[in-house]
Amino acid sequence: MTVENKQLITMKGTREGLTLLLDDGCSLEQLLHELLEKIRVSKTGKSEQTTAVVVKLGARYLTEEQKEKIASIIEDGNYFKVESFEADVIHLQEALRWKEESNINVFNKVVRSGQVLTVTGDLLLVGDVNPGGKVEASGNIYIMGRLHGIAHAGTEGDKEAIIAASYLNPTQLRIAEYISRAPDYESDGVMMECGYIDEKEDKILVDRLQVLSRKRTSLSGFERRMYNG
Repeated sequence: MTVENKQLITMKGTREGLTLLLDDGCSLEQLLHELLEKIRVSKTGKSEQTTAVVVKLGARYLTEEQKEKIASIIEDGNYFKVESFEADVIHLQEALRWKEESNINVFNKVVRSGQVLTVTGDLLLVGDVNPGGKVEASGNIYIMGRLHGIAHAGTEGDKEAIIAASYLNPTQLRIAEYISRAPDYESDGVMMECGYIDEKEDKILVDRLQVLSRKRTSLSGFERRMYNG
C-alpha cells in the first residue's frame, strides 16, 4: 500500500460508542482532510442519537487548540460527542511536573514550633514535628518520628494522599480540604498509624499502617516496605 492510499483514520464501533485511531506518522493537515471526509460519510443515514467518541492519537502530541479543532470537526452536526483524547506521549513540561509530583523528598531534621516544611510530591521526614510545627506536601507524608504538630497532605486536592507516622499525636491532620483535629485522637497518641480519607464516612480516619495495602492499592514498593518492615 502506498503512502497516498494509506488509511490515516480507523473507525471502530464499541459498546460505549466509537473509537477513532489516528495515524501518528502523517501531517496534521492530511489527518484533518481525511477526518472531514470520514465524518461526512459516517453521518449519512444516522439517527439523531449522539454517539460518544474516543480519539486515540498514538505517538502524536496535540495542543489544546489542535484538539479543539479535531473535536469541532467530529461534533459538527451533533451526531458525535468527543469524550476523550488518549495519547502515548505527553509534553515535556507535563512529564517534568509528573516527575516532581511523584518524587519522594527526604529530610533528616526536626520541624520546630513556628517552622513550616513544604514540598511538591511525597514527603519523608526522618525526625519529629514538634507542637507548633507544620509539614505540607502535595502528595503523601511519611514521618519516621513523632508527629505533634500539623500535617497537611494532598495540598493540591489529592484525596488519595495519606499521612503516616511512627508516633501519631497531631495538633491537626489535613488531607486535601478535609480537616481532623486533635480531639479525634487519644491524648497519649498512637504508634505506627496513619490518617486517610474514607469516602464512605466522608472524613479522615486513623488506623493501623497495615490497612493501607487494602485502602491504597496504588502504593509503591518503597512505601509498602516502609509499612511492612
